[in-house]
Amino acid sequence: MTSTFHGLELGKRALVAQQAALSTTGHNVANANTIGYTRQRIEMQVTNPISNAGLQLGTGVEAHKLVRLREEYLDVQLRGENKNLGYWEAKSDAFTKIEELMNEPSDEALAYTLDEFWKGWQDLSNSADSAAARSVVRQRGVAVTETFNHILNSLNLMQSDLKNVVGTKTSEINSLSKQIGNLNDQIGRLVPNKYEPNDLYDQRDVLVDRLSKLVNVKVTPAANGMVDVSVGGELLVSGRTANTLTVGYDNTSGLVDPAEIKIAGKTISLESGELLGRIESYGILGGESKSTIPTMKDNINNLAMTFVNAVNSIHENGLNLDNINGVSSTKLPFFIGTSAQDLKVNPEIMKSLNLIAAANEETSGQSSTGNGKNALDIANIKMDGSLQFLGSTSTMDEFYRNIIGQLGVDSQEAQRMKDNSEVSVQQVENRRLSISGVSLDEEMANMIKFQQAYNAAARMVTVMDQCLEKVINGMGRVGL
Repeated sequence: MTSTFHGLELGKRALVAQQAALSTTGHNVANANTIGYTRQRIEMQVTNPISNAGLQLGTGVEAHKLVRLREEYLDVQLRGENKNLGYWEAKSDAFTKIEELMNEPSDEALAYTLDEFWKGWQDLSNSADSAAARSVVRQRGVAVTETFNHILNSLNLMQSDLKNVVGTKTSEINSLSKQIGNLNDQIGRLVPNKYEPNDLYDQRDVLVDRLSKLVNVKVTPAANGMVDVSVGGELLVSGRTANTLTVGYDNTSGLVDPAEIKIAGKTISLESGELLGRIESYGILGGESKSTIPTMKDNINNLAMTFVNAVNSIHENGLNLDNINGVSSTKLPFFIGTSAQDLKVNPEIMKSLNLIAAANEETSGQSSTGNGKNALDIANIKMDGSLQFLGSTSTMDEFYRNIIGQLGVDSQEAQRMKDNSEVSVQQVENRRLSISGVSLDEEMANMIKFQQAYNAAARMVTVMDQCLEKVINGMGRVGL
């Protein structure tokens, strides 16, 4: 025969189990809008029965386990897509900034400034002795040099900013690794004592998701609920230990040296992620084809110096007014400078318009102030198809159009890949939320279900109390 209090114990267990289920439901509702929260559920199981005269009498229910409703496969898939999104966001950002800098086509851009420069020489060829035409040529030359200076200075500043961003992202990665290591430590202390630190798991997953956008990560389970996180084949987080990622630079070029991207002193290979996108935008040694800003700087410098050499070559072979008038035999270059960054109009020409060489030697060996053939030759550089640019032969216009065209293609490709990655990440995130996210409708239905079960269990305790009251206070009092 079972104990008189068997029914009370059964009801008590039911109350405790349903109360735990209600508390879990309330926890889910409270965190419906918490980023990274995974909904939880109490798993109930039947308690061990009591054998009585060959019968198995049930003893009720117990809350067996508190589980997180999460699909690990979707976590892996999301982190794989996340690194691509981070990479293409970084590349797209760099291309967009360069496009804004080049500002083509517009009246302030380099193409327009060069066209105006050629027109100035064309006009000067028709009025070689005109001080006004010479002044226009000089000022348009100044405009060209200032435009080249601005582009190179802006690219250098952009590159400097990117170096700071690389440092910031590296620090962020190391901070995330330390936080993951700390959470591993807390989890590793709780799990052996039969606790289910689900909220700590959620916090750790949020950090790993953030880390996966910065670098390509691989997460593997470790002892006592902890995880190991590796990047490029080396452990960034090993249980409670967080290692440090460092990025080094080549002393000669100033570019990032792939051999100096290390974790705990061991070289790693970055496959994707925002950090790699920023590094490639800044410039990576041996990866010139992927180095966004260095490639653009090389193209602009090559354009500028080819332009300067072509103009100076003709200008120095021409005759200026001082040469014609016998004041001086000195012939000067129109531009001076070693790169687009320090390019400027010759200071001597800035002092005297007479030093602009618009004329050339005529067949008779004599020249006149009205001779503008040299100015015309300079104006015709625009259509000269024999200029050498980075091993190829083309006109200045064609080479510059190729620079801008390639920039547009690369930017469009980066934007397209970024958009595709965003769609992929969102699709995986939606699938993950369908499993792990909190549905208020579902939680309300569960709340009512658990409430009714709790009420029924409480009613059972009341009935058993009444039965016991009758047994204790009513039996053995016959006739009273």
